[in-house]
Amino acid sequence: MNIDQVRVTMLGTGAALADPDRGHSSILVSARDQHYLLDIGHGATRQMVRANVDPATVNHVFISHLHFDHMEDSAYFLIASWMANRTTKPKIYGPPGTKDFIDHLLENGAFKLDIAARARYKQRAETMEMIRPEVIEFGPGLIFDDGVVKVWADYVDHIEADILHCFGFRVEALGKSLAFSGDTKPCDTMRRFSKNCDLLIHECTFPEEALAFRAKTQIGTNDHTSPLELGRLAAESGAKQVVATHFGHFDTTNPVLKGYLKNHMPIELVGPDFMESVVKDIRQNYEGPLRLAHDLMRIDL
Repeated sequence: MNIDQVRVTMLGTGAALADPDRGHSSILVSARDQHYLLDIGHGATRQMVRANVDPATVNHVFISHLHFDHMEDSAYFLIASWMANRTTKPKIYGPPGTKDFIDHLLENGAFKLDIAARARYKQRAETMEMIRPEVIEFGPGLIFDDGVVKVWADYVDHIEADILHCFGFRVEALGKSLAFSGDTKPCDTMRRFSKNCDLLIHECTFPEEALAFRAKTQIGTNDHTSPLELGRLAAESGAKQVVATHFGHFDTTNPVLKGYLKNHMPIELVGPDFMESVVKDIRQNYEGPLRLAHDLMRIDL
């Protein structure tokens, strides 16, 4: 990697359902041979290896909110990188509730017996600190600065804060900036974070047709951003390029997944051609460089 280059790897680009073609939300930001993870949904650890990045060298994880499709790979990441001889204690930055989640996940919780069994062996027993991550819960503001990368967080509009704290991020590194929405409706935080940014990575979970269907059937939350809304936000903010992500599986051809989707959207529209509707709606307002995310997509800034 060029020493002055920022690399973004889209590890997972799907929404919450089990999708054979898309992992759950996860984005790897790399700068000066350091790696920073935004969200850690299912498949993130395996995807890092596929992208030729050793998970044991990823020391900073930032979680946007505690929906399972944004943080469920945490145990796999922590235990697998411990077994891969991690040498730096990992740090996990997350919203309120993250400490409780991690505490119930590892030695005091779900993987208590697994970790105890592995700790019987000298190599693992000598590195127990590597399976005891430092957990930092954050609120709005500058939450990280290591001299290479700065990360800001602020509330977005997804779930009521008395239930779940949901954040978006702005990342600055080597003179470049990117904004990541997490899950949200269009909101002031993302308008501010994406102002003139080099890269806007924004959820685009449901096309207009699916949102209308879900509103009629009253299934699930509609607190997401449609392609039409994403185009407006990108144009208003002056984002230099846009990556739409967190797709609600509407491009699938898999019969099992299509069976799940029949209550969420007009099933006759589901398939690869539905992406054309996404592009058409974004392009009604945004004319700049646009990419539809897929797993392992790489963007160099």
